[in-house]
This record gives sequence, structure tokens and C-alpha cells, in this order.
Amino acid sequence: MANQQLTIVARVLAKEEKRELVKTELLKLIAITRTEEGCINYDLHQDNENENLFLFYENWASKELWQKHMNNDHLVAYLKATDGAVEDFQLNEMTIIG
Repeated sequence: MANQQLTIVARVLAKEEKRELVKTELLKLIAITRTEEGCINYDLHQDNENENLFLFYENWASKELWQKHMNNDHLVAYLKATDGAVEDFQLNEMTIIG
């Protein structure tokens, strides 16, 4: 089960006055993450009604490779750059069942 594909849904709610900063920093993650080992897809979405709401839909070959991604320097840089700019963050680890 440890090597089973993992789906991640990450919901980022930016503070309204920090929306463009958060968006810019999230966009920086895409190209580098898509080259990482185990990344199947890494897609960023912005809500059509609430422009402060962003959602990453990600698929990884395994939980281990996703955890490696979570410790990468570019993610640490994102967290530092957006410190205090995010109102809410939710992350769900999911498994395909059908």
C-alpha cells in the first residue's frame, strides 16, 4: 500500500490584500514540481467566485515521493515568502477508489 498512487488536494485561502503575492508564489512552484520524481500531475486552480481561493490538485506515484516533495527547498521558500499572507490552508491526502 505504501507505493500506491496518492492524490493531494491542497486548498489555500489567501488574505484578500495578499492575493497577488500568494498567486505569484504558487505559480512559481508549478514548473519545478512537475519535474520532480513521482509527480504525475500538479495543477493549480483559482476559484471563479472567490479569487482569494486556490486549489492544487496533485497526483504522486507514492506517498514517499510526495513527502520528499514537501521537504524540497522551493516549498520552504514558498512558505517563507507567504508567511502571514494565507488565511487558511487545508490539505487532504486521498486514494483513488474507483
